[in-house]
Amino acid sequence: MPAVLLVLFYLGLTCAPLAMAALQGHAPRPLRDELASGVALAGLAILLMEFALSGRFRVISGRIGMDVTMRLHQLLARAATVMILLHPYLYSGLQSLRAGLTPPGSAPLNFDWSGLWPGIVAWLLLGALMVMALGRDGLYRHEMWRAMHGIMALVMTGFGVLHATRAGRYSGDPALAMLWWALFGVAVFSLLWVYVVKPLMKARRPWVVGAVTRLADRTWELRLSPEGHKGLRYLPGHFAWISIGKPAVSLDENPFSIASAPSDGPDLRFVIKELGDFTNRLGDIKPGARAYVDAPFGSLTLKRHKHAAGVALIAGGVGIAPMLSHLRQLDADADPRPRLLVYANRTEAQIACREELDQRAAHGPLRVTHVLSEPPPDWTGETGFVTAEMIQRLLDEEALQSWVFVLCGPPPMLHAVEKALMDLGVAPKNILLEQFSYD
Repeated sequence: MPAVLLVLFYLGLTCAPLAMAALQGHAPRPLRDELASGVALAGLAILLMEFALSGRFRVISGRIGMDVTMRLHQLLARAATVMILLHPYLYSGLQSLRAGLTPPGSAPLNFDWSGLWPGIVAWLLLGALMVMALGRDGLYRHEMWRAMHGIMALVMTGFGVLHATRAGRYSGDPALAMLWWALFGVAVFSLLWVYVVKPLMKARRPWVVGAVTRLADRTWELRLSPEGHKGLRYLPGHFAWISIGKPAVSLDENPFSIASAPSDGPDLRFVIKELGDFTNRLGDIKPGARAYVDAPFGSLTLKRHKHAAGVALIAGGVGIAPMLSHLRQLDADADPRPRLLVYANRTEAQIACREELDQRAAHGPLRVTHVLSEPPPDWTGETGFVTAEMIQRLLDEEALQSWVFVLCGPPPMLHAVEKALMDLGVAPKNILLEQFSYD
């Protein structure tokens, strides 16, 4: 499904409660009251659809990218939270609460306790979720946060739907009430898909650790081999969620870009840097350990850029992983297009797979440019950061107009390089990037 159709489908579902409410034919109330009901209807619909956005559905993330999906998830959740939290304060007062004071043709709100208490619980849970989300990095391990966030969000939206169908002027309508419970069903299915169905599917296709090899300073290559199956179908630029030494149904999994190429065979290779609880223990993992893989994901592939005149790969640090996958597959396909790799690191000791890159540059249409922000005294390559001026020295005007540019690295670098490319006239459609940090 094209990205445009996905957006239209999303807008249709989130706007459907407003449209169904408008078609019920109720006499209009004061503007503030209608606004209060409207933001509640829209906010609840957005919150319910958030589960689908974060459900690892490839039909969504494969079209617009996992990073875009998760950033949309965050931005829309914040907007919906503001709507819901403001909703009770927007009602205009006594004319909404007492039938005798309402304007002709308007209807009083239902403040019966059976409809009010679920709304209070949902409102408080939503506020707690927002506070926990803002402080999650310093307070919780990622796995604990995922579990708490999903369960609390589902309980909160369940109480929200109960409140809407019991106390809402419009949501008491059978058709709209049915839509609310259908959307809640989608939310339940999304959580079950991520935490139950997909783990059970992974359990049928286990992997084993083949080798763990140090590539550079604090950087390792992890090799996984399929056990009892033919492996994974993927494209260069895809990434995978992997867990090692844990049950198939486990919250302990992490996303890593695939560094191997489909032409390499069934084994998967990952380039991983020591950055956290799991990655800091990579050197202790023994060959033969059981692993599980949920893949492929991502949109950092060249399938929509087969006719680009050349390929420019700009990597920072461990962002070299998907670039290795691309380079390995391009060489395996004997792709004649010129290609450039700009590989930025802090120190020379952090350069991974340097010998392989030099060999590919010596025997193919590849140029490799290393960039160090802390170079040694005898360094003869580029220094500092990847800038527009550096890119302009490496590529002519024709390449800037006709090549595809693939970016992977730390978020500050990604944003700086993306801006530099656009300042040089590179079309946004020719810039591919994906990140795993959304703050």
